[in-house]
Amino acid sequence: MTFTHTPDPAPVPPAAGDRRRWFALAIVMTAAFMDLVDVTIVNIAIPSIQKDEGASFSQIQWITAGYALAFAAGLITGGRLGDIHGRKRVFLVGVGGFTLASALCGLAANPEMLVASRILQGGMAALMVPQVLSIVHATFPAHERGKVFGLFGAIVGLGAVSGPLLGALLTEGNLFGLEWRPVFLINLPVGIAGLVLGSRFITESKAPRALKLDLVGVALVTLGLLMLIYPLTRGRELGWPLWGYLSMAGSLLVLAVLVAFERRKSARDGSPLVELSLFRVKSFAAGIAVQTVFGVGLGVFFLVWTLYMQVGLGWSPLRAGLTGVPFSIAVSAAAGLSVQKLVPRFGRKVLQAGALVMAAGVLLYIWESEHYGLAVTSWQMALPLAVMGLGMGLIVAPLTDAVLSEVPREHAGAASGLINTVQQMGNALGLGLVSVVFFGTMSDRLIPARIGPAYADAFQNALGWVAVLMGVIFLLMFALPGRPAQHVEGGQGEDRAEGREPALV
Repeated sequence: MTFTHTPDPAPVPPAAGDRRRWFALAIVMTAAFMDLVDVTIVNIAIPSIQKDEGASFSQIQWITAGYALAFAAGLITGGRLGDIHGRKRVFLVGVGGFTLASALCGLAANPEMLVASRILQGGMAALMVPQVLSIVHATFPAHERGKVFGLFGAIVGLGAVSGPLLGALLTEGNLFGLEWRPVFLINLPVGIAGLVLGSRFITESKAPRALKLDLVGVALVTLGLLMLIYPLTRGRELGWPLWGYLSMAGSLLVLAVLVAFERRKSARDGSPLVELSLFRVKSFAAGIAVQTVFGVGLGVFFLVWTLYMQVGLGWSPLRAGLTGVPFSIAVSAAAGLSVQKLVPRFGRKVLQAGALVMAAGVLLYIWESEHYGLAVTSWQMALPLAVMGLGMGLIVAPLTDAVLSEVPREHAGAASGLINTVQQMGNALGLGLVSVVFFGTMSDRLIPARIGPAYADAFQNALGWVAVLMGVIFLLMFALPGRPAQHVEGGQGEDRAEGREPALV
């Protein structure tokens, strides 16, 4: 089913003296913050959920992977829905749905209900998040947007630092005897306030020319990824049955069908989900590969890191959250330095240095885990985490602009949306691979005395794979431009609705 829309004139941004636009900014920034925090806050709560609900290994993977997969599959479509039906309207639907899904997560009676609610939450985030920068663009005059996007970058950094700490405080605080549930229920007052204030202060806007929806493309992408990720997460528990291998092989066929369909749709009406012509640009194709592999690496690391600290080492959620502070601070500091000082001078070498520095931090972490064993302390972890954060910060902030620098102006929005989508898909795939690189190295039934050593060994094995992925990223980056040009303004208007904010992450 394809929705069509007769384009309305582009809205004129409110006058500079209109204070309502700052209220609108606060509302959409709060929604973006809620989404960013939700990802990290849940990671900290995962061991508590596993313990209290008796969730299996595959279920705790799907609590995070289900969100990432639904978010990735819906990002571009969510942006186009805003273009067609109005960004304010779709934003409010997304906020309302995200709030409802958060309530369902907090009230989940079993792991199955929690997984389903998380998938719904990811789908609603895909409606909400792409509208944020589009609403900013439609609400603020051009001369104010630089300051606004700077504020957005600060919000992203704050979300990275505060998410784990907030998750730890809510989990360990056991408010009203609810255990881990407040990490989801905290979204309810925020979401309700966003709905009430957003309906009053946000100005409605639509794209002058909105692309049609490609629901068949969305279905094929989702099916292909499910056929790949589901057997990865369940295969170990089920003894790696034949249907799992057939499903993973079949996913390649589904993705081939997707390419053929997108090629036909592009020729027919010019509104494919994936703009295949972009892959003729070498730097873009390599950049998409970098984003995908980077997403896989982050998906593996963050889940196994949380399990290692809280289950393997027996640390409290609060101690685990505080241990991650050096990582978050290093990411934020290095990201600002990378964009403002280093990339303009050294270009691609900064991103490649980031991959090597992050790999060095990972290898140092492996050595410390092996050397100190179960007696390792948070202070001893600070150095490898800071090194990893430094490397990650050098990559994440400038990567999107480097990937987009040789993309034609008219495709900037589609390319930006695709970058975000593949990073989220890579994240979902990485979470699925945890079953192989982490849980696959330990026995199903561990006596208490073996839990710590087994988790430490599995953590070291998983980090070894993350280090390999950083090496792959370093090599792929040779295909990026040596000195990326500043990305052109074209495509940053309604094209921002394609779901693209990680350039600021």
